[in-house]
Amino acid sequence: MSQKQTVQINSAVAEHGPSNRVEQVKARFLTQTPEICPERARLITQSYKETEALPMHLRRAKALEKILAGMSIFIEDDELIVGNQCSKPRSTPIFPEFSCKWLEDELDRLAKRKADVFLISEDTKAVLRDEIFPYWAGKTNQEYATSLMTAEALAAQTAGVFTVGNYYFNGVGHISVDYKKVLHNGLNEIIAEAEAAKAKLDFADPEDMKKGQFLDAVIISNKAVIAFANRFAAEAERLAAGADAARKAELLEIARICRKVPAQPAESFYEALQSFWFIQLVIQIESNGHSISPMRMDQYLYPFYAADKANLGAEKVQELVDLLWIKMAGINKVRDEGSTQAFGGYPMFQNIIVGGVNRHGEDATNELSLIMMQATANTALYGPSLSVRIHEGTPTLFWKKAAEVSRLGLGMPAWYNDRVVIPGLLSRGLTLEDARDYGIIGCVEPQVGGKTEGWHDAAFFSMAKVLELALNNGYDPMGKVQLGPQTGSIQDFKSFDDVVGAYKKQMAYFVKLLCHSDNAVDLAHGKNVPLPFLSGMVEDCIGRGKAVQEGGAIYNFTGPQGVGVANVGDSLAAIKKFCFDEQIISLPELKAAMDKDFEGAEELRQMLVNRAPKYGNDDDYADEIAVMATDVYCAEVQKYRNPRNGIFQPGLYPVSANVPLGAVVAATPDGRKCGHPLADGVSPQGGFDISGPTATVCSVAKLDHIVASNGTLLNQKFSPDSLAGDDGLQKLIAVTDTFFKRGGFHVQYNVVSRQVLEDAQANPENYRGLVVRVAGYSAFFTVLDKSIQNDIISRTEQVA
Repeated sequence: MSQKQTVQINSAVAEHGPSNRVEQVKARFLTQTPEICPERARLITQSYKETEALPMHLRRAKALEKILAGMSIFIEDDELIVGNQCSKPRSTPIFPEFSCKWLEDELDRLAKRKADVFLISEDTKAVLRDEIFPYWAGKTNQEYATSLMTAEALAAQTAGVFTVGNYYFNGVGHISVDYKKVLHNGLNEIIAEAEAAKAKLDFADPEDMKKGQFLDAVIISNKAVIAFANRFAAEAERLAAGADAARKAELLEIARICRKVPAQPAESFYEALQSFWFIQLVIQIESNGHSISPMRMDQYLYPFYAADKANLGAEKVQELVDLLWIKMAGINKVRDEGSTQAFGGYPMFQNIIVGGVNRHGEDATNELSLIMMQATANTALYGPSLSVRIHEGTPTLFWKKAAEVSRLGLGMPAWYNDRVVIPGLLSRGLTLEDARDYGIIGCVEPQVGGKTEGWHDAAFFSMAKVLELALNNGYDPMGKVQLGPQTGSIQDFKSFDDVVGAYKKQMAYFVKLLCHSDNAVDLAHGKNVPLPFLSGMVEDCIGRGKAVQEGGAIYNFTGPQGVGVANVGDSLAAIKKFCFDEQIISLPELKAAMDKDFEGAEELRQMLVNRAPKYGNDDDYADEIAVMATDVYCAEVQKYRNPRNGIFQPGLYPVSANVPLGAVVAATPDGRKCGHPLADGVSPQGGFDISGPTATVCSVAKLDHIVASNGTLLNQKFSPDSLAGDDGLQKLIAVTDTFFKRGGFHVQYNVVSRQVLEDAQANPENYRGLVVRVAGYSAFFTVLDKSIQNDIISRTEQVA
């Protein structure tokens, strides 16, 4: 620990298992099947009909006001932290203002999906078909965004070169607000700030007129949230009248707290948790985004914990944190079938990160850091996501606790390297203090909370599809259409440089279309779906008089993800070695075999699989080509700017989009067959990393993780036996430390055997609570689409 750090850490505070109450609440959670709730859709539709003459900021605020005043609320028998997203636990509201044509088309299939099933009653279907869909036809954000896109951009999306479906159909999310400010000052302070800013405006100035509308919306929405909290206070008081003595005391305390927060500053740890939860919950109800990430909870909650821990006791602190974890796991959303393939497992990506350094560069580990890791162990659910920050001064006890939780097999925590993340953020214009204060949004995307509209996860871009088009002179063999520019026939390629040159030209063309498409969706969000409640908690929206969707935040980015790093690297390495260096086969001959999906050419395919150099084995021949191919993508992305006066920054992770993106890529020169998944993130292709985990991390560390500042994702899978005992923990720590010292950005571990996964796939009823790491998130294995399950099973099982 840094010598300047004065916090004394008692590791025993994080040794309490789940209480009986926590076990009971979790058991109920596991029995709940998600349903579609029509309440929000009905209320917002009514509100929009009533406010058609008003400016959009005010329409959004009044809609939130109507929703929070009219939606069902409930307090379950054993709850201590209260607040529900919709009428039934773990269910999901509908957000028709963003998009609903897809939902109309898929309504009768929601309960029959292969993955992420949602029950839906016939009454709910009738409400949606009769009351909701007709009003929103032609009015949704998706339809407006589509009108801004070129035909070429839409064609590229249809072909699977890239997809912007995440924000195209839904809200943006991927943000962390200034929770610290709310906990310490309360929403009344935000209302006062907005009123003071409004008093300074000159309403004869047209720009100030717009600012005034936004500030009015901030005031309305914050007052609506305070009223929402008071509804729970009244409900708790109602229930207390008929409760036994013990539960009556709990309910009256809930009522007292809900009358106080989030309107006023929290003063106790319990009050701070409840205040946090109301903020976290309402952002979800307002925004339709996911990855609403609490980030550095161990930092901004610590003052409340330190002042209250003696009063509460360690067991009660742990119980409250455990219960909050279960509440966060209950947040849900319904996605279209295509997006569900990329986000399988009901993920909401609410990322909590602990450890790291503080704004002064000192170690920030405290007792809450350990308690929050223990909460993940106690609840053993797929959410919230848990991450840890590692730096040169990370205490040994923190390393060990993180490794112990990793070994449980939940796919958490994900591990992040301060020595790479902080310089990456500095390169994008953050101050040193802000860069040190980073957290993780969603999967692997770093940002400073309360100041950033990062638009992370803006798109998934198939680098492998671009290589396929380069080898086909811009022609798409899957879609049978000329999709890209003509960049030369392989018959005329005389050198490896000619292949790379065609790849670069195709990359430039399609990245430009990607950025155009992202900007079209970005503009649509700013026009149609500003978020006044969320924006009031992000600096400097009140000062600028703009929502985050309009550029109100201090830092503004757009972050699309490159997918297929290993496939492109391995494919180009095979072409270079066999077609040009050794001239074993000509490029046209290789292409002819690929066109037939290697039918009748299995011997050739085996040569490609087994004899070509492979990324992930610390082999410079393959690794340097993978680095080059990735740099081409990153360099193109960095050329563009977004409508919020920010920049594009590249990332390299797929969520689980490597599976659907692979489905539209024909056979590739690495020996991969047509339609098979692409490699996961910056991980090697499953089965090709045969030199052990240290060689793998050495290969991955060669990529430029600082340039890929929107995040990179390395998945590793270990056999549980190889990590047994203290020796196993030390091996896991050693592999992680090696990766980070060499310049790696992030790594996460699945600790589960292939046999268990295969049995769970065959007998899902026996594995209802089996949690695995999918990509940048964990999920119940048995609810995943079989294609995603197979992809996880196929990953190399390392032996430490």
